[in-house]
Amino acid sequence: MATKELPELIREFVDMARAYLRQETVEPAKALGRFISYVVGAAAAWALGALLVAVALMRGVIYLLPDGPYWEALGYLLTALLLTGAIAAIVYAGQRGDEEGGQA
Repeated sequence: MATKELPELIREFVDMARAYLRQETVEPAKALGRFISYVVGAAAAWALGALLVAVALMRGVIYLLPDGPYWEALGYLLTALLLTGAIAAIVYAGQRGDEEGGQA
């Protein structure tokens, strides 16, 4: 086994340390960034879908009620109550899943 000079050993150590840091920090961070971009995109798509469903529900409730400004206001109120109940049910189901130790 040939002996190496100290500057060559230091250079080899720095190269190995750089490769290790890249392997253990930079590459996982890039993968996490890609994952987060998919999560944000999915959340935006679900939010847009929920908004469109809420507007359709509101228009449907208003369509079923008689004509008039007070009935239209009642339709807005009923839709708001229905959506609040749906959000409360989702939050409750999420909390219940956390208490059980599993995913909701």
